Amino acid sequence: MKVHRHKAWVQVVLALTIATAPTLLPAQLTLATAVDLAQRNSAAVKLAQADVQRAQAALAQTKDAFIPTVDLGSGLPAMPAVGFTGGVPSILNGNVQTMIFSLPQFQYIKAARAALAAAALNLKSAREQVALDASTAYIELDTVNQELDAARQQQSFADRLVAIEQERTEAGVDALSDLLEARLTAAQLKLSCLHLETRAATLAEQLATLTGAPVGSIALEHASIPEIPAMKADVAERTPLVVQSAQMLALSKEKTAMGNRMSELYPQMSFNALYSRNTTILNNFNEYYNPAHPIPTNNFSSGFEIQFPLFDWSRRDQGKQSAAEALRARAEAEQAQQQNDIQIAQLTGNLRELDALAEVAGLKQQIADEQLKSVLAQLELGNGASSGPAAQPQLSPKAEQLARIDERQKFQDSLDAALDLAKARLNLLRALGHMEDWLAELRAK
Repeated sequence: MKVHRHKAWVQVVLALTIATAPTLLPAQLTLATAVDLAQRNSAAVKLAQADVQRAQAALAQTKDAFIPTVDLGSGLPAMPAVGFTGGVPSILNGNVQTMIFSLPQFQYIKAARAALAAAALNLKSAREQVALDASTAYIELDTVNQELDAARQQQSFADRLVAIEQERTEAGVDALSDLLEARLTAAQLKLSCLHLETRAATLAEQLATLTGAPVGSIALEHASIPEIPAMKADVAERTPLVVQSAQMLALSKEKTAMGNRMSELYPQMSFNALYSRNTTILNNFNEYYNPAHPIPTNNFSSGFEIQFPLFDWSRRDQGKQSAAEALRARAEAEQAQQQNDIQIAQLTGNLRELDALAEVAGLKQQIADEQLKSVLAQLELGNGASSGPAAQPQLSPKAEQLARIDERQKFQDSLDAALDLAKARLNLLRALGHMEDWLAELRAK
């Protein structure tokens, strides 16, 4: 009985271990892998892929106008026919039809090709946008995790400060207000830590949604984040994909409008062929024809058909509508280019400020670190001054905790400034059309 109980306990422990293994051992996820997963999981990318497939089908459809269509049918009677019904029954009939020459159709093909190019560019733009979103979320979550570690260290220093002030207040060395200020500092740091925990949880949820990975199963790899290049507006600018897509869509609309306009002016030629195998089963059609010339069994006809447009108000109005759509599409493409130029100017101006702020925050962090080292040295060796009137007072133990708290705060401020700078640089990369270069470097890292 004891042996069976022991086996049961072993099975329970193994089951719990297997169930908690994914939680205990989260998968290491590099930035490049996160971007690839996000691009495969993105609904926007899937929608753009569907648009590409639809554009490919539309292009094939415009070309199919020059490919012969073949239809086969049958007209077997269901019951005996009575009298002359006006139609010749056939057991098999076939029809072949194709367009031979049409100047408007050539324009429609060009329009479909431009629409396909626009859809392909829009797909690349969607992938870039998803890569930007995933990279921003990954870098921000990595930064917040570092800030959270620093905030938790601050909390421990604040708790130590409160304990020191409690002892000094009870000994009558410090006033009660000093103890209250220490408690306020600890409470503020606790609130800051809670804020960072909420922010980290939100970013983790966002990154999990982007990549499709379960929440809590991702462990970031800080070393996988490459340095983001400091681009400037005077760097060789490339037309962004979103602007290129708008331009190609405008071209497609213009070609469609041109085709509609040409359809009012130029003729088109088509070829038709018809075959039918007639039958006299269940009918008396031969009674109505000359006995010497009964209904022929095999019949075939073919010919060329040329259509000359003379008067068609519906087609004319359709041409006006397509011309207006082309004009609107061209204006939207120009508007997209102008908005991108404005964004580049704004990002360039913001980058100068953010770069200066990051430098200031970094210097403050270095100063706080040096001040902490000085405080630790004085606490260990003394202030080195004489005991005269001008001598500096000996530092108390609470000075160490205050210096440590200040150094950790300056470290967090430096991380925040660097994060804002990284976000601005990524957005400028995309606005200048160099996002793909950075993604290539990211995947090669």
